[in-house]
Amino acid sequence: SAVVFPKKIATEQQSLMLVKRLLAVAVSCITYLRGIFPESAYGTRYMDDVSVKILREDKSCPGSTQLVKWMLGCYDALQKKYFNNYWLCLQTVTECYHFKFTYTHNGPLLDFGSKDKKADSTITCADTKKASILLLRKIYILMQNLSPLPNDVCLTMKLLYYDEVTPPDYQPPGFKEARDEGLMFKMEPIYLNVGEVPTPFHMLKLKITTEKQRMENVDKNTLKQGETAELLQVCGVSTDDPEEESQDMK
Repeated sequence: SAVVFPKKIATEQQSLMLVKRLLAVAVSCITYLRGIFPESAYGTRYMDDVSVKILREDKSCPGSTQLVKWMLGCYDALQKKYFNNYWLCLQTVTECYHFKFTYTHNGPLLDFGSKDKKADSTITCADTKKASILLLRKIYILMQNLSPLPNDVCLTMKLLYYDEVTPPDYQPPGFKEARDEGLMFKMEPIYLNVGEVPTPFHMLKLKITTEKQRMENVDKNTLKQGETAELLQVCGVSTDDPEEESQDMK
């Protein structure tokens, strides 16, 4: 359904619904702009007054149906507060989209470790809406400037959980236990901090990992002079491990 920003996020359930829908919009935008599925696998919805493509189950495209089922499994883990990290990977690994979730267990927690936020600051719906729209704009900018994917690209999804609260035998619908093999890139990777969206009850962060050489090729062949710096300022760059907090460029 349409992603409508409420005037007030007063309950954890309202926050959860918004985070679920924002995750669906972000994943749909990424797969649409990277050409993973055909046009028929998407419907058009509105995020307030912004038109977005949303992935849907398409009988003629088994891959999109599978990804929709995976997303429903993500929702199950997210609702149970087991969900920590979500990796959407294009193997071997060419691109990885890393979503990280933080929850609050005793009501609103406004300091999520960000150096830019004070513990007594207030997160308003206007803040959440602004951050959501900015995140999508950053996704659009980056997706349109990355070099094309290989023809034989394969998409996989990996979920990581908070061990201290997740039952040892828990697996969300559509998932099975996997060996922790990490991410293997043929070329040197580069990590992009795309952005974060806070609510009084949740925090969603997105980082993208891709081959550094592919970004350099984009800078050289596609972007006009001056646009490279703008792109990298929009999406903070780090060469550190994606699990570590990296500094956005100012």
